[in-house]
Amino acid sequence: MSDKYEIDIQAFAKALQSGQDLNGKDGLLTPLIKQITEAALGAELDEHLVQDSTPNRKNGTSRKTVKTASGTFELETPRDRNGSFEPQTVKKHQTRLTDEMERKIISLFALGNSYQNIREHLIDLYGMEISNGTINAITDRLVPELRAWQERDLEAVYPFVWLDAIHYKIKENGRFISKAVYTILGLTIEGKKELLGLYISESEGARYWLNVLTDLQNRGVKDILIASVDGLKGFPEAIESIYPHTEVQLCVIHQIRNSLKYVASKNQKAFMSDLKCVYKAATQNAAEQALDELEAKWGQQYPLVLKSWRSKWENLSVYFKYPEYVRKAIYTTNAVEAVHRQFRKLTKTKGGFANETALLKLLYAGMLKASEKWTHPVQNWNLTLSQLSIHFEGRIDEYVDL
Repeated sequence: MSDKYEIDIQAFAKALQSGQDLNGKDGLLTPLIKQITEAALGAELDEHLVQDSTPNRKNGTSRKTVKTASGTFELETPRDRNGSFEPQTVKKHQTRLTDEMERKIISLFALGNSYQNIREHLIDLYGMEISNGTINAITDRLVPELRAWQERDLEAVYPFVWLDAIHYKIKENGRFISKAVYTILGLTIEGKKELLGLYISESEGARYWLNVLTDLQNRGVKDILIASVDGLKGFPEAIESIYPHTEVQLCVIHQIRNSLKYVASKNQKAFMSDLKCVYKAATQNAAEQALDELEAKWGQQYPLVLKSWRSKWENLSVYFKYPEYVRKAIYTTNAVEAVHRQFRKLTKTKGGFANETALLKLLYAGMLKASEKWTHPVQNWNLTLSQLSIHFEGRIDEYVDL
């Protein structure tokens, strides 16, 4: 075992998405438990060497067969020159990991609890003392895997891409500031969801989005058919320069929510009834007629609201050209908001984060959890793909496996 303990999270996620079993002879859990266990042992030895008052250093590894509920594997335990290292994750003569221990190792990987909670849980279950430093060292070993995931190659074409932001408090220069995490979720040519990237920024704008889209391009994305976004400032201008043929659909639900902020509460029910005739219209012509009627009735009371709909109409109305099953997928950013719900479950007890890396480690675990359900194509995908091949003639044909 080398000094670099590699946990192949990307391979695990891909295999999980492909439907490979977790347990059994060829299951996914056993090699994952081996990787994480060896990473934990490596972190323990690193901490031991730092704290050792006598000259000491690493001295190779020893091997033993370890049994778990999901399978058996050969564990490589690191050794020190002085022989003073006493591993705690898997003790010297221990040859079996209990189900509880397995779940605990996976929980360290998932990072759903605070370090203090993890320590207390280990003590309660096993009488095992692991310091916050050891836990932090274990979780930090996931950072290179996170970076590799962020830099991995992507597919050439994504029919749909959804973009949305979620905000967190991150410590910087001694104070907590609010930063946005921009989540980019794609739909592959097979109709399966894939998280393309997580990007942290204090601000947005055409220059910022140009950098993000250039990153996608450099990682192999040649074309995006439709991008559904939450009114991100500067995004339509930026995508025009990188993917000039991409259709940009602004999230209608966000537009409605923002509109209601400027409508008096006593008028909201009546206003929404009229507005529904716009965004629920059968055709774009019918929608534009309903928008005219909305402006005639409410324009004098709420000019800013109607001006917003008019100025953004080109990007708000893209979905009208498609049948209902395509409209449902693109007129809102609900797909990526589902990922954010998973993120919130992991971060709900966190008031803020010490740095961006601490946040990204946790969100990375959330991404893996959310992706467990992305093993099958979205509903009506074959029909959707047929429609897209007509509307975007020649742009996806070579990538469709018929």
